[in-house]
Amino acid sequence: MIFSFQTGCVYICEMKYLLVILSIVFVLPACNKTNKELKKRIINADSVAINYFKGDGTMDTVVAIKIIRDKQKIEQLATFIAERSAEGDDSCGYDGSLHFFKMNRVVQDVDFRMNAADCMNFYFLQDGKTQTAVLSPEAKELIISLRQ
Repeated sequence: MIFSFQTGCVYICEMKYLLVILSIVFVLPACNKTNKELKKRIINADSVAINYFKGDGTMDTVVAIKIIRDKQKIEQLATFIAERSAEGDDSCGYDGSLHFFKMNRVVQDVDFRMNAADCMNFYFLQDGKTQTAVLSPEAKELIISLRQ
């Protein structure tokens, strides 16, 4: 077999395309990673306390507190929180917090930011580390409707 410069370039170009395709295949599923462990822990909560802060990212003023006992609403919140992990940090501030209870014990605290387009996230501790999840427009709508 004769190996020429031209066939070597074709081989290298094909390998580059293959690497790009493989990278896409492995990276895209990681972007929409769900948090099954978190969902399992909070979906069976019997109540959720929602603290609504001033809405400007600061935690210094709680303006409303709502207690939710509706199982369907609790499941919706759990699904939204566990639905899509995100990259990010909690430097955006907070617009409120969710406290999931089971038999009068807190099973999970979740902070959220929903009033800044570039920072719409849920924040929670898992295995000693702060984790971030996307706060979707539907989740925002639910959180706002629960305040009424």
